[in-house]
Amino acid sequence: MPGMGPAPKPEGSRRRRNATVAMTTLPPQGRKGRPPKWPLMDDVVLTSRRDLALRKADELELTLLEPNLKGRAKTTAERKADAAREAALILTKQVEAQQQIEGELWRELWKTPQAVMWQQLSWTREVAQYVRWKSRAESGDLDAAKEARQLADRLGLNPLAMLRLRWRVGEPEESAPTRARKRTAPARRRPDDPRAALHVVE
Repeated sequence: MPGMGPAPKPEGSRRRRNATVAMTTLPPQGRKGRPPKWPLMDDVVLTSRRDLALRKADELELTLLEPNLKGRAKTTAERKADAAREAALILTKQVEAQQQIEGELWRELWKTPQAVMWQQLSWTREVAQYVRWKSRAESGDLDAAKEARQLADRLGLNPLAMLRLRWRVGEPEESAPTRARKRTAPARRRPDDPRAALHVVE
């Protein structure tokens, strides 16, 4: 019946059923300035393997210098020394490649729009962990690739992850000349528009 029930809420205080969750808009030009200082130490596992391989190669090289080493024993020692040198070289190259990838990726990531939020949230070490796993993944480590994917989701490095974090990249700003051209440009009409036949009569 009319007049029964609570009075309607004021227009400004009514809750919209289709209200959307507020999004944080990130600058399309990305973060400005130099990246933070790299916070992690060198990869302990990989550098330790390299150092052990180098030490083993040196020891086998010294073994080849023994005057009593002859015949089959010398051939076996030479084969082991060659294998040790190869292993040491591979590990040395892996360490150098990882350090190069880490440096390049670290600089690139801190130029992205997401880096603005990382800086506000102090996620420096989290980003570094992603860089470490990602560099291993690019060297062929499948387990590292899985870890990198999980961290990429947490850092908002793909569209779905950005949606979960309620982040979106803003539209790039137009320059003043571009805005002026849009305001002054005449409206184009389709050829089948009947208004195309109209003209100004003086």
